Amino acid sequence: MKNINKVVFVLVALLGMSACSNDKKVIENNEAAIVVKTSTSANNNSGKAIAASGKIEAENSANISTRMMGYVTKLNVKVGQKVSAGQQLVTINNTDLQAKKAQVEAAIQQATAGYNNAKKDYERFVALFNQQSASQKELDDMTTRYEMAKAGLEAAKQMRNEVMAQFNYTSISAPFAGVITNTFVKEGDMANPGMPLVSLEGEAHLQVTAMVSETDITNIENGMSVSVLVKSINQTVLGKVVEVSASAKNTGGQYLVKIGLVNPSNKVLSGMFVNVLFKTTAKTESNELINKILVPLSALVKQGQLTGIYTIGNDGIAILRWVRTGKIYDNQVEILSGLAANEQYIISSEGKLYNGAKVSVK
Repeated sequence: MKNINKVVFVLVALLGMSACSNDKKVIENNEAAIVVKTSTSANNNSGKAIAASGKIEAENSANISTRMMGYVTKLNVKVGQKVSAGQQLVTINNTDLQAKKAQVEAAIQQATAGYNNAKKDYERFVALFNQQSASQKELDDMTTRYEMAKAGLEAAKQMRNEVMAQFNYTSISAPFAGVITNTFVKEGDMANPGMPLVSLEGEAHLQVTAMVSETDITNIENGMSVSVLVKSINQTVLGKVVEVSASAKNTGGQYLVKIGLVNPSNKVLSGMFVNVLFKTTAKTESNELINKILVPLSALVKQGQLTGIYTIGNDGIAILRWVRTGKIYDNQVEILSGLAANEQYIISSEGKLYNGAKVSVK
């Protein structure tokens, strides 16, 4: 009798578990579907462009140094500080120049006295010669003495100009208005000729320097419109080609192209890396985006070092597909593997997507 009761209890328990399982399935099947928008991948055969990587830099930039050797007595600026043209940046000890200046001033006084004396003697001998009271030889000697005194005074004055010019290298000022991007010395350091003291970049104009291959450089011209994607802030800025290098001698076979940015936002900063898209109508195999699967950057999902995209499987289930990406073209990215042509993928959703979620295409 006890054994029969045990069997009945086990059967009741199994039936209860089965009922719970069926209820759970019903709940899962009744889960609300996430509304999504989709698109279909396709080979892009219409767009024609040249893509390149580049970096943003200031149009005006300089590493400011000095021609003098001496101790830095004052560093007047900090990194990130805005300065105006002519503002003092660094002061270098100029005690030795002060001594040279005093010596030159004394030399000028001495040369001036000698010049004035020689001038009076010369004028007197000219008068005597006109009165036939001095010989030609005496007048020639006095003329030579006068010219030498005059040259000596001029040399002393030029030496003073040289010393005064050297003072400009002990008081370093900004050549143009901008922002201090780096300081290479501190007070008490020894400044050496040619050694950078501070770096300065102008704020007014930003440009992109990009390297273009030899197969594409012939299709790029000054004035060409350019789309510049700033990768760090995912922002596209318009630009225009302002310089095209005609030689790749010192750039490893790549040609330097400079692009002026048109009305960049204040989030675009010097030093940011960019992807550049040159829009051209030239029909060459090297610059056509032929047989490339492109998807919007916004459709990609990042998980650590992996990149994926949601596709739609059977029965309206979201499936996270890991992909390998290639070059970025404006706001689209090339899919090298993981997504086939004419395959449906999700570009946006009205809820949080996850692998296996039920979706409803809008």
